[in-house]
Amino acid sequence: MNLRPKAKYIIPLIIPIIVLLMPLSAFPFDGLTIVQQRVIAIFLLAALCWVFEPIPIYATSVVIIVLELLLLSDKGILWFRSGAGEAHFGELLNYKDIMATFASPIIMLFLGGFFLAMAATKYRLDVNLARVLLKPFGRDPKFVMLGLMMITAVFSMFMSNTATTAMMLSILTPVIAVLGPKDPGRIAFALCIPVAANIGGIGTPIGTPPNAIALKYLVGEHTISFGSWMAFGVPFVVVMMALAWALIHFLYRSDQEAIDLDIKGRFLKTPKAIMVYVTFTLTIVLWLMGSLHGMNSYTVALIPVALFSLTGIINKEDLKKISWDVLWLVSGGIALGLALDQTGLAQLVVHSIPFGEFSPYVVLVGSAFLCLLMANFMSHTATANLLMPIMAALGASMTSLTPLGGEVTLILVVTFAASLGMSLPISTPPNALAHATGNVQSSQMAKVGVILGLVGVLLSFVLVWALLALGHIG
Repeated sequence: MNLRPKAKYIIPLIIPIIVLLMPLSAFPFDGLTIVQQRVIAIFLLAALCWVFEPIPIYATSVVIIVLELLLLSDKGILWFRSGAGEAHFGELLNYKDIMATFASPIIMLFLGGFFLAMAATKYRLDVNLARVLLKPFGRDPKFVMLGLMMITAVFSMFMSNTATTAMMLSILTPVIAVLGPKDPGRIAFALCIPVAANIGGIGTPIGTPPNAIALKYLVGEHTISFGSWMAFGVPFVVVMMALAWALIHFLYRSDQEAIDLDIKGRFLKTPKAIMVYVTFTLTIVLWLMGSLHGMNSYTVALIPVALFSLTGIINKEDLKKISWDVLWLVSGGIALGLALDQTGLAQLVVHSIPFGEFSPYVVLVGSAFLCLLMANFMSHTATANLLMPIMAALGASMTSLTPLGGEVTLILVVTFAASLGMSLPISTPPNALAHATGNVQSSQMAKVGVILGLVGVLLSFVLVWALLALGHIG
């Protein structure tokens, strides 16, 4: 009898139930509350469902939000709220905060990206951009992929990784269209965009939120300027991009020897097409120049939503084509991070690790890989916000870390690890967008994400120690 099909349904269900039934004393965390125990069960349910996929991954996200409302919120089932206020029970979450994950700023950024992508496709902007941008890279699939990755990485250094991915995936459409339905090249091209976006963001202090968070703790004699960050961030990005390109090409080599992008036509000149071009350009410029106008990327993302709706460029029939499953998927990831953070479970787990008792090498490597693991299941920003103050304090207090660069090394390797968590569709919004194309499965994303994450963390140690030895940081 084949147990595998049954196992993929039974395992994700049985393990969380066992966790819920265990006494609090059975957990290796001092002061664990009942609410935190429920979060552990929900976390395991989510992780196992995302790995085994007994139900669609977007459905898992919806289940997470509903379970949090029922088991963790102040408006949940009455029986599950009995004992609230007692020390061992823990604090319940505000139901409005859980429901607000459906309308998180990240979701608004996605929505803006979807509107841009739909309008670009409708008025052939994506096709024409592909024709112009990819022409210098020839016809060889691996070099076309390299071109896409390079363009994506450069944009990601200065604007939202999610916005960059949404824009580049719209350019990718005519490229994938020339590949056969079972061509592994489809996987390669769909994967290369989010990978390049995630890696590219490491290159500048504004490329991704964890970088900016790290700079808050690198002050005084450890201050790193914008230029100094790029001096080590860009080389790291270049090396990681080369490795990512080689890995993706090796694992998912296209069956075609050449991609004939026979893209004909020209930019449309109708009033609505011109409106699309202007709005597309304006949105990107506003994303790039956030420090000048003061709007964040989430606010800017709603500008094309308003303009395209107002002008009829995107109508009610187009709205039906939006990947609502992606928005639900991301909402679930945000809700899971919210529960881990606001119930204090993530902080409890981190503080339960006796860093001071370990070798400095174990602390450095353990901290980086702990961050990498957390970043695959939580928002990169939430992970960095949680770990960075702990790492700064730990680096300053552990004298045994001083010969290895002290808090500078610890903060930088943890920062890099936060951006390298990209093994699951819910790890980063770019991953979720790429998964929504239908060209890449969770297992394929995990294979590439795990390898690049592990290699990237090890490479970050080499880079930081080399820079410390040369006196460029410290």
